[in-house]
Amino acid sequence: MNFRSVAVALAASVVLPFGAAHAADLEVTHWWTSGGEAAAVAELAKAFDATGNKWIDGAIAGSGGTARPIMVSRITGGDPMAATQFNHGRQAEELAESGLMRDLTDVAEKEKWKDFIRPLSLLDSCTIDGKIYCAPVNIHSWQWLWLSNAAFKTAGVDVPKNWDEFVAAAPALEKAGIRPLAMGSQPWQATGAFGVLMIAIGGKDAYLKVYQDKDAEMAGGPEIGKVFKAADDARRMSKGSNVQDWNQATNMVITGKAGGQIMGDWAQGEFQLAGQVAGTDYTCLPGLGVNEIITTGGDAFYFPVLKDEEKSKAQEVLASTLVSAKTQVAFNLKKGSLPVRGDVDLAAANDCMKKGLDILAKGNVITSTDQLVSADTQKQLEDLFSEFFATATMTPDDAQKRFTDIIAAAD
Repeated sequence: MNFRSVAVALAASVVLPFGAAHAADLEVTHWWTSGGEAAAVAELAKAFDATGNKWIDGAIAGSGGTARPIMVSRITGGDPMAATQFNHGRQAEELAESGLMRDLTDVAEKEKWKDFIRPLSLLDSCTIDGKIYCAPVNIHSWQWLWLSNAAFKTAGVDVPKNWDEFVAAAPALEKAGIRPLAMGSQPWQATGAFGVLMIAIGGKDAYLKVYQDKDAEMAGGPEIGKVFKAADDARRMSKGSNVQDWNQATNMVITGKAGGQIMGDWAQGEFQLAGQVAGTDYTCLPGLGVNEIITTGGDAFYFPVLKDEEKSKAQEVLASTLVSAKTQVAFNLKKGSLPVRGDVDLAAANDCMKKGLDILAKGNVITSTDQLVSADTQKQLEDLFSEFFATATMTPDDAQKRFTDIIAAAD
């Protein structure tokens, strides 16, 4: 897709000074619509409104896969919002290269973002040709298995401590009428679950060889074959979940209708909203209890180029507000994610968030797939794993062969 003709038309009449902001209403689009997510977004809105400006919420129901095309269409079609959520990585790369996104380098340098944003790979993901185009707001890690303590008590088995114990407990859960693994039917959920299994079962080196080095030989080899076997177990245990959205699957765990869910740390917001307590009502296993490594993906806000000078100035205020220490604490405690600042106090964090903070402090982190492969490659992977989890007749070997072809052609 070529956005350059649109970029030239918009950029020609825009002046982007950095200085005192005027009060303005800014429409902000995002795909955070579950109960826990909405509570977290309200913290961002409250912080921005306190500056004298106004957050106009532009939530788009569905997931990122649903929302992103709408966001991109508006920006390229000449009807940009003032700010929009994307994941850290390459999702907005072409928009920025085409001149449709604001350069935030002046804001970032004035406030010394590089001195407190951790890990710096988050800021690197916002940087194109030496210019910073986004404001990171959180670190989200996919590598979690969320378990219902009540479900395992009902089934008469101990709460598992790792993936193998979880798989072994599946028959007892099924006998008690409990779905072992809850999984929604959105493609990104299946792809994310496979990525978690890749790191837990295949290990860090294999993950990087496949997604970072695009090593097709590794992708088709026996180490990744073990990952596909684990994915086959996950497919069997999740059969019959009969839900669409990720938070519906999380609710199955909250209500004890499912034993567990492979989902990112944003699931914590749903547990919190339901009044459940980490370590008492539910258990979290980072790295599936096998390999305690977390990815450092997450969310960032990009700011389309606007013709309105006052709104352009208010964009700078919003970017500053999003990364401020106070906003970072308030937002991430509600979201269940980790802050992008290494200098904030999270004494109020629950047991699961503290586990994530400890892993982050130890440096046991790895770059997320969003940051390593293009949006096109990510879409191909989503198509593959959506089909794999929905089609019992697709063998792990057949899926691995298709996976290898995708990695061989990946960019």
